[in-house]
Amino acid sequence: MISVENLSKRYGRHPAVDDVSFRCEPGTVTGFLGPNGAGKSTTLRMICGLTPPTTGRATVSGRPYRDLENPGREIGVLLDASAQHAGRTGREALGVAAYTMGLDRRAVAAKLELVGLDGAAARRRVRAYSLGMRQRLGLALALLGDPRVLILDEPANGLDPEGIFWMRGLLRDFADRGGTVLLSSHLLREVEAVADRLVVIGGGRIVAQGDKTELLSGGGTLVRARDGEALRRSLAAGGLTVRETDDGLLVHAETEAVGQAAADAGVVLTELRPAAGGLEQLFLTLTAESTKEAGK
Repeated sequence: MISVENLSKRYGRHPAVDDVSFRCEPGTVTGFLGPNGAGKSTTLRMICGLTPPTTGRATVSGRPYRDLENPGREIGVLLDASAQHAGRTGREALGVAAYTMGLDRRAVAAKLELVGLDGAAARRRVRAYSLGMRQRLGLALALLGDPRVLILDEPANGLDPEGIFWMRGLLRDFADRGGTVLLSSHLLREVEAVADRLVVIGGGRIVAQGDKTELLSGGGTLVRARDGEALRRSLAAGGLTVRETDDGLLVHAETEAVGQAAADAGVVLTELRPAAGGLEQLFLTLTAESTKEAGK
């Protein structure tokens, strides 16, 4: 289990992460989503002990990462596929990691085969690897110690469609066997396909979290009015988040709340209906306000 409790990180006066709390349970894939600069990578680095938090704490299986005696045997981490020794071969890179973790070297061949880097690919220098191959090597390193937890930041970068499909199956199988996966990615459709739970961060704060099905069932409300500006003012007065789309104004609220805000302001509506758009629509709606604030 991964537990993040009131985690914050400030750089001077700037809050990169602000009071973030969530849990990742065994047997689940948690999608960790947010726009660039939202605080995702900083949060993952704090969980993995690479960045000290200003306040709060993060634990894996009840202990901070830095307190684990042999962390690679308990947590598989892939935060940067390029952070590998360019002069080593793929096999050598895994061999060094296996030696560090006290593993039988036979585990190296098994993991290289698992990620599709056996044979000639294992003997090539990492400097000659494509980004997709480095991602596969990073996944092999994360899986090398047979951990029960995976923490992955953009692991699908550089993978072709076949590779992305392969990775989705690998992560789903890992969770179905009781593992815990925390996955940060900009590939929203892939996250939607594999995740059980979602945590959405914007401007350093959690803007939504919960079961994927429950979150996606509340995709917001689409609304139109003869007087569009009056409608905007009425929704703002009601404290509702609004984003303009080709189909009208998308409001992150139930239809009843939207209709009531318009009625209170005497605005005549020409359309009022639930929105449907999957994870991409939910993501854009939830992060629109935080992105706007960050740009001020």
